[in-house]
Amino acid sequence: MSFAADRLVDWRIARTTGKRVAGAGPPLTSVDRARLFEDFAGAVPEAEEMVMAFTGLGSGNTRSRPWVMSRGQWVEANLRGFERLLDPLAQKLLGIRPDGAMAGARKATLGMQIGGLLGYLGRRVLGQYDVFLPPDDDGLIYFVGPNVVALERRFGFPEGEFRLWLSLHEVAHRVQFGGTPWLRGHLAGLMDGYLGTIDLDPKWLLDTLKRSVEEVRAGRADLHGLGWMLLFMTPTQRELVRQMQAVMSLLEGHSTFVMNQVAGERVPRAAAFHRTLHQRRSKAGMEKIFQKAIGFDAKTRQYGMGERFVGAIVERVGMDGFNRVWEQPANLPSMEEVNAPEVWVARVAAS
Repeated sequence: MSFAADRLVDWRIARTTGKRVAGAGPPLTSVDRARLFEDFAGAVPEAEEMVMAFTGLGSGNTRSRPWVMSRGQWVEANLRGFERLLDPLAQKLLGIRPDGAMAGARKATLGMQIGGLLGYLGRRVLGQYDVFLPPDDDGLIYFVGPNVVALERRFGFPEGEFRLWLSLHEVAHRVQFGGTPWLRGHLAGLMDGYLGTIDLDPKWLLDTLKRSVEEVRAGRADLHGLGWMLLFMTPTQRELVRQMQAVMSLLEGHSTFVMNQVAGERVPRAAAFHRTLHQRRSKAGMEKIFQKAIGFDAKTRQYGMGERFVGAIVERVGMDGFNRVWEQPANLPSMEEVNAPEVWVARVAAS
């Protein structure tokens, strides 16, 4: 399949850079790899049953299944996702600015930037449910074997218990989309809508910069935790980003809430796992600065805000009341409601 994004990004450089930055991770013996495959092959179906029973959601037409991968394979898989995601934007950009003398340099630079970002993330990610996988791969859940083993060795986590706990979080994501057929299209629509608003006209960029400076000087810069990037967005873009941020807070918070609630006797060390991973996401120093620059800290905040939102609503109206959030797009919370669950309850659950 040919992508317009091939003319925008040098994916070979992205792939090489990503794998080099990610590295191989700790060495795994054939026994280590076999145990990873065996453990996740058993943990994912068990986690799916636990999550569906607790949430009342289904998993769609296919069941969840694990892919235990290397860091390099994770980078490859996410580069393919990037290519699919960037294709509509690439078609627009290349229509405005055809390939020219600097096309090769531009492609190489973007390739290094995307590869470097994924390489960094590839050193940290433990599991992932890829929302935008092709239909044939529906139900597939990624687990980065070297990262899982490294964390278990560092903190002395019991392997089977920790792997089930991780499976609960990723399977919860899978069940969210499997049990809510419209959700994937809604999220894709928000993303496409945002990319469709991007304009590379020089006058637009200058006008946006001027407006941003005026907002800062007048004290009107309403950043909502997204940093300086929000200053360069139009009102339409800001609204789309807030909607995406609210949805992602809901999804991450719901998965974390479900994971911690259903662990029960099967994962007695769940609280210790949760505490350790929270501390790991909140690292200080230069890495924290880098995480903020690439937006990784925003994802970390989503876990906390979303989990508090879900917990507060379930406490007020129970799981059935909370599950009204999955009925239609209008029932999704706004960012303001994520921070004030009682407002969502009054608007949706109590109606």
